[in-house]
Amino acid sequence: MPRSLLIRLFLLITISFNGFHGFAQKLPSVSGYVKTESGEALPGVTVSISKTPHGVTTDPNGFFELPNVKSGTYTLQATLMGYKTVSETISIQSGKTATFNFQLKENQQNLNEVSVYGKTETQAVKEQAFTVNAIETKQFQNTTADLNQVLNRSAGVRIREQGGLGSSFNFSINGLSGKAVKYFIDGVPMEVMGSAMSLNNIPVNLSERIEVYKGVVPVQLGSDAMGGAVNVITNQKQTNYLDLSHSYGSFNTHRSALTAQYVHKPTGITVKASGFFNYSDNNYKMKGVEILEGGTRVGNQITDLTGANFVLTDVKRFHDHYRSGMGQVEVGITNKSWADVLYAGFGYSESRQDQQTGFEQAIVYGNVQRKGKSSTGTLRYKKNNLLVNGLDVNLFASLSTDKYLTADTLLRQYYWDGSWTTKGATEMGGIKSLSHIIRPRAFLRANASYTLNEKHSFNLNYTIDRLKNENYNELLVSGDDMPGIMTKQILGLAYQQELLDKRWTNTFFGKYYGLSLERKKWIDNDYQVLTDKFPNYGYGVASRYKILPDLGVKLSVEHTFRLQEVEEVFGDGLNVQPNPDLKPERSDNVNLGSYYGFRTGKHRFFAEAAGFYRNASDFIYPVADQRSKALKNENKSNVRVTGFEAELRYDYADLLSFNVNATYQSAVNMTKFGSTASNVPEATYKNKIPNQPWFFGNANFGIGKSDVFMKGSRLQFSWFTQYVHWFYLTWEAFGNVNGKSTIPSQLIHNATLSYSFADGRYNVSAECRNLTDDLAYDNFRLQKPGRAFALKLRYFIH
Repeated sequence: MPRSLLIRLFLLITISFNGFHGFAQKLPSVSGYVKTESGEALPGVTVSISKTPHGVTTDPNGFFELPNVKSGTYTLQATLMGYKTVSETISIQSGKTATFNFQLKENQQNLNEVSVYGKTETQAVKEQAFTVNAIETKQFQNTTADLNQVLNRSAGVRIREQGGLGSSFNFSINGLSGKAVKYFIDGVPMEVMGSAMSLNNIPVNLSERIEVYKGVVPVQLGSDAMGGAVNVITNQKQTNYLDLSHSYGSFNTHRSALTAQYVHKPTGITVKASGFFNYSDNNYKMKGVEILEGGTRVGNQITDLTGANFVLTDVKRFHDHYRSGMGQVEVGITNKSWADVLYAGFGYSESRQDQQTGFEQAIVYGNVQRKGKSSTGTLRYKKNNLLVNGLDVNLFASLSTDKYLTADTLLRQYYWDGSWTTKGATEMGGIKSLSHIIRPRAFLRANASYTLNEKHSFNLNYTIDRLKNENYNELLVSGDDMPGIMTKQILGLAYQQELLDKRWTNTFFGKYYGLSLERKKWIDNDYQVLTDKFPNYGYGVASRYKILPDLGVKLSVEHTFRLQEVEEVFGDGLNVQPNPDLKPERSDNVNLGSYYGFRTGKHRFFAEAAGFYRNASDFIYPVADQRSKALKNENKSNVRVTGFEAELRYDYADLLSFNVNATYQSAVNMTKFGSTASNVPEATYKNKIPNQPWFFGNANFGIGKSDVFMKGSRLQFSWFTQYVHWFYLTWEAFGNVNGKSTIPSQLIHNATLSYSFADGRYNVSAECRNLTDDLAYDNFRLQKPGRAFALKLRYFIH
């Protein structure tokens, strides 16, 4: 970190401490929790001291604190629309902190007569200083969507899958993609939960809300997410519930999901269970692909190519079956004096996938298979106000093992009609292999936050992630191809201030990114152990100012790093080659945006817009190698990303909803000269990074009516349209004007009709994707499924 910048940052933080008036002689405070009769936390409750200016609202955990209260006897009051107001007399003594907990009862008469307008937890997330989008998944829970499909409708987000169910995908936020984006479940990195825990596997029913951080990521996530992060929030309520669903659709696609919880109120013992199962033949039609016609054939084998010619035709995929499943159980206790939450859990997942293609459509496989399985043990602990008021501690630890087996044993060249010819190498272009990858992993995250008073708070987060890589071909006598150990340590410290009656929020933070890479390399006919260390430091600030209660502007700036991932360094045993010489990415990120929302009667409007700038060095991106038929990640010296996004939403009561968003992003290669000393600029200098869309948008429309056919029912229709403008598949500097390789523009429509009754206990929905059966392309111009139908049944009780 430059010394001048350190001095400026130090002075800025020092000046910000002007709000610490009375710190040395802090007056007593009043704190506690507000809950329902069943013990469920109540956020948004107004807790105030009568006839004084003291008043606050409870946080998402139902906690409140009224600092700096003079000694005396007061009336403490808790109010929330829909609940009966509770008042209690309390005495506050000098030098002592008063603690009082409320329990509110529902006021059914108020609920029936009054329309309650307030900020949801999702709205509160959107108004953070960070550039973040929060998506409530309740509206999608009767659809067959997975989390990828829900996120793909959000501004600034583009997800490109390589095929049907279970296929690999590339996730992009504001122009930075791949491993620059990190994924979490309740703040825990998704990769430590097992190989099947990916966004395109997780059904939407397993989540309650999704938070998408763009650019700057909060310290408490403990991540090296340079491009942004996705945090999936599950149901945290301490209630009994069961959510069970199954869907069946085109291409023999089955998707099942289960999430359940049982809470024993007298003891606080809680059992949580979740799981899913996915299966599909993925035998959708490929349009306009090449097959060999003619020649001499014996069954599917072409024994003589004499007279054979390539022709274009439509065929079905024949080797793309996919199956995955996951089960997880957690047992623990809640709401104890020494622990708000203490859970121990175990999870297991398996997947099996036929590989139909390589990284591009011209590479056809007919017998390559990949299997994976993972087991995970977890322990989580959380306690608010540990030892002292305002000190909250959150711990998570896990031990897991991922195992993969990739089989490539036939010396064949396949074509799209299933025919094949013999050749001197396997389908993937190498020797016969049963390639194993074993990756045991230990992970720990420790987070502590301290609220000094209502204006100042701190957060300290530390994560350590140690992963061992072993891979070998069991058909060879030799041992590991590339064994190694990767250890990441990330330490973050943040200070948040609330100024001008909480209208102005600033969060200053600093991070340490440490990576140690130990690997064996074959040198002079022997393995030698090489160790590389990559210490890096990042810093930044996120700020939000409310011009009006519902009108605000945001600015976030950071200097950040993204450490190498295990697949980039050691390969994935399938389509990605290893590259142990990779260096960490680094980037300077700037986000500037605003939001505004208002309500007129039953009409609600919300608009937000943001511009972003990324200046990335040692940018890691995949390079296609036609000879090996695989991808290899390499560092690009400098890439600049600029862009703009905007979204507009409108709702009318619970009848109509509409939103539209658009994103423009330009990722440009700014590497003027290559690694040589030549003064000749690179041919791709100032070219857009290939295989990345630069303009896209979404439109969603929904209309629904309650009490249709019977009381306690709802009929809902939704329409979703997505547009992606054409973009270059390869570098635009290569090829003639008429022969440049591009991915054409696409306009895809989807529709869903759902009906629920018995107050949401029983639900049925019908869905059609790609309604017009247009040719849909995605990553590396791989074709996606055409028109597809699905029917879903869901049972929900709580």
